[in-house]
Amino acid sequence: MCGRYASTRSPQDLAQLFEVTEWHPEETLAPSWNVAPTDDVWAVLERAPRGSDDDAPAVRRLRPLRWGLVPSWAKDVKIGARMINARVETVHEKPAFRRAFVKRRCLLPADGFYEWDQVKDAKSGKVRKQPYFIHPEDGQVLALAGLYEFWRDPAVKDGDDPAAWLLTCTIITTEATDAAGRIHPRMPLALTPEHYDAWLDPHHQSTDDLRALLTTPADGQLDARPVSPAVNSVSNNGPQLLDEVPAP
Repeated sequence: MCGRYASTRSPQDLAQLFEVTEWHPEETLAPSWNVAPTDDVWAVLERAPRGSDDDAPAVRRLRPLRWGLVPSWAKDVKIGARMINARVETVHEKPAFRRAFVKRRCLLPADGFYEWDQVKDAKSGKVRKQPYFIHPEDGQVLALAGLYEFWRDPAVKDGDDPAAWLLTCTIITTEATDAAGRIHPRMPLALTPEHYDAWLDPHHQSTDDLRALLTTPADGQLDARPVSPAVNSVSNNGPQLLDEVPAP
């Protein structure tokens, strides 16, 4: 799974990296070295302008979404805390994700992600969880494949009120390879730049073609380093969380 990641690039940098054409400067997020479920995160997505026809050209946007997908039919937003990941093997079939898979796909920029390995203390014999930061060897951004969804809050009567709508997202995961595979059996699935356009295009709705974009990455692209257990607490943040510690 993917339960924490780091995202520290500025919206200006992300807009340039992903060729975004619409971003509202009043929408801003602080850099985070410990992104956790239910946090607001940056997402790149494409949607037609509001009020336009379904076949109108889509606009590529950068906007914050809440991590933890809340299906449109959910009665309670708390379900989102259990929907932070969607398995690539079944994402096109599950009721919570299948509609979004066809029409509402996004990219979630990340510097890297965390996974935990169980290690036994040599002296005490106790088992503890050792966190690792897994990131691209070349330092480039990871474009995590994601889905997003709209949830209408019935407590807000005016549907035009921005507070009436909650936008949430999930990260698609796959079998782990390379450095991540030595630590945890699952990992977030990242797309390569040549697949960005096809993945984001809301008019591209062939399930088979979309699934073909979600291929397990080849070995040799990721590096992993042990980091401080301080990342275990969502209250801790800062660049020091990425500092390497002695390997257990």
